[in-house]
Amino acid sequence: MSEQIILSTSYGTALADSAVPCVITQWHGFANKTEFIALQDAALVYFEQQATAERPWGWIGDVRHMGAIPEEAQRWLQNEFNPRALAAGLRVVSVVVAESIFGQIATQRYEQQTATSTSVLGVTYYTSLEEAKAGAQQEARARWKSIF
Repeated sequence: MSEQIILSTSYGTALADSAVPCVITQWHGFANKTEFIALQDAALVYFEQQATAERPWGWIGDVRHMGAIPEEAQRWLQNEFNPRALAAGLRVVSVVVAESIFGQIATQRYEQQTATSTSVLGVTYYTSLEEAKAGAQQEARARWKSIF
C-alpha cells in the first residue's frame, strides 16, 4: 500500500497516496471547529509541499462517516482552505459520499459555497474510495497533459 499517514486522530485521518497521487482526508465522525481545521490544515500543508505543475496532486475527502461541519469551519474552508488549495494547483475535490444526512448536507453546502465563490474549484462525488482514487488520478493526468 502506498498510503502514508500525515495525521491520525480519533475524529479523522489525513493520508497521502503517492501512487495516485493525492491527499485523502478520512472522517471518522464529528469534529469540532478546531479539530476539523487542524486535520484539513495538516493535509493542506502536505499538499502544498508535494503538488507541482509537473506532478499535480488530487484531493479526496472521504466523508462517509463525517458528521456536520461547524459554521466556523465552513467559513475557514471558503476563506482559507480554498484559496490556498487553488494556489497550490488543486482544481477538483473528489468526495466519497457521506452516509449520514448531516455529512451529506455539509458536503453539499461546501460545494454550493465553493461554486459561488470560485468557478475554478470543482467538486466530484464518488461512491467508494477506490472510485475517488481513480477519478483523482484521471484528473491529475489530464492536468499534467494540459500543461505540456
